[in-house]
Amino acid sequence: MSKKRKILGAPLGHDVHVAGTLRFLRLAEEQGYDTEFLGPAVGLLGIVQAAQEYRPDILAVSYRLTPDLVPSLARELHNALLEVGLGDIELIFGGTPPAAEAATKTGIFRRCFSGLEGVDEIIAFLQGRDQRPLEERYPDKLLPRLAAKRPYPLLRHHFGLPSLEATIAGIRQIAEAKVLDIISIGPDQNAQASFFRPEEMDPKQTGAGGVPLRKREDLEALYEASRAGNFPLLRIYAGTRDLIQWAELATETLHNAWGAVPLCWYSELDGRSNRPLATAIKENLAAIAWYGQRDIPLEVNEAHHWSLREASDTIAVVMAYLAAAFAKHQGVKHYVAQYMFNTPNGTWYNKDLAKMLAKKELISSLHDENFQSYTQVRSGLASFDPNLNKAKGQLASSMHLALSLKPDIIHVVGFCEADHVATAQDVIESCQIVAGMLHNALDGLPEIQHDPVIIARKNQLLAEAEELLTAIRHLGDPSKPLGSDPDVLVAAIRAGILDAPHLAGSNVAKGRLQTRLIEGACVAVDPDTGRPLSERERLQRLALR
Repeated sequence: MSKKRKILGAPLGHDVHVAGTLRFLRLAEEQGYDTEFLGPAVGLLGIVQAAQEYRPDILAVSYRLTPDLVPSLARELHNALLEVGLGDIELIFGGTPPAAEAATKTGIFRRCFSGLEGVDEIIAFLQGRDQRPLEERYPDKLLPRLAAKRPYPLLRHHFGLPSLEATIAGIRQIAEAKVLDIISIGPDQNAQASFFRPEEMDPKQTGAGGVPLRKREDLEALYEASRAGNFPLLRIYAGTRDLIQWAELATETLHNAWGAVPLCWYSELDGRSNRPLATAIKENLAAIAWYGQRDIPLEVNEAHHWSLREASDTIAVVMAYLAAAFAKHQGVKHYVAQYMFNTPNGTWYNKDLAKMLAKKELISSLHDENFQSYTQVRSGLASFDPNLNKAKGQLASSMHLALSLKPDIIHVVGFCEADHVATAQDVIESCQIVAGMLHNALDGLPEIQHDPVIIARKNQLLAEAEELLTAIRHLGDPSKPLGSDPDVLVAAIRAGILDAPHLAGSNVAKGRLQTRLIEGACVAVDPDTGRPLSERERLQRLALR
């Protein structure tokens, strides 16, 4: 068993600012180091004596006062260590940007940190990855990247401008900023529907909703642009048809970090495709199986689509579970579970968290040696205010709440989305807002998920979800596991068991469900009186009809 490396931390001179040093040492402990902290204003003699006693591999010193004093203080420390035979100790420095610049110029320190670095750069240093060639410092697959950055979550952001050239330039700008781990490419509607059928594209819709990808080389250019800075992973959503062709193309060109496939959507259900519902579900499952067979992580975009259409919280919880169950049945081993907060808009904090905890508990019940889920949280797109300063506060507060789920991935939604499509600078700023929140909140976060009101709502949702799942089971063979029979889903939607207010007028769904936000929760109600309905009562009414 290898011996733990040791780090000694102290401020230079008589500086009393030590918060940054302590944060660095805590991060080092999480990476397997033994650490020792000397406290503020110990002076040169105190540092040298402690180094003689502790014999660290790394001496981490900090200074946040006058930058002009840094060179002389650094030389005094270096010479004092040489005099006592400790010249082999590795020296690193942390301070304000001007102080770090002055320390760098001395040539004494192996690394100087200014506070402008991303946490992944500090972790790369602690893991020794900063000594590797640049392109090898950042893992190029999802699971190793998650492991390399822990305890911090990965940050992901959507990006796609109406111009291919602008998108390529923006990806390089984002990569060089080193603020984002995963860039999700947003193709325009023409590409999503007709990339493999260019003759069907509508020229007037070029650039609508994203970047106009038209050929394989376009995707290759996007990937090449990302080979800079912190070498972010790339990924892209499934198209609205030709899903397996999209999966193959994305994997070959973008090295798709993980697939994203709907279960019921991109069909006649939402109008984003004219595929019949039964056909769409079977084609979607075939694409999910394609990823499972290749052991590529997968996300199923499902539950939040129901919430975006104001389905009840119970239906959202059930669909989160069913999406994961179907993915597991199709052979997916590494499942990225997305939890969209603030949806529907107006959901209260406590009821929002209760809903997400219920989803996570049900998804986690599927875990075994062949199936593991990873928690990805995001803000609700429709929840942001068009006043951009307010929206920045909403982004930070939403993701602060989402930390209670202990996320592996934070899907950052650009604060500007209620006003305009995110530019590269908007993406960078949004990620910096979330990074600032993490800086303050990740350590010692109060565990509000133990609040009695939240627990009571979570348990209520779990009980209601079981009522709904039981009804769905009996649409097929109850002895078969849920997630094995796509026809059951179709039957549940046709029967109105799975329904949403926005589906009124649908050819395939009932569209009769009425919901209201009552004390911050989205619940089914009697359409005539507005009285909340339990799932048992709602299902009994469907049976009578």
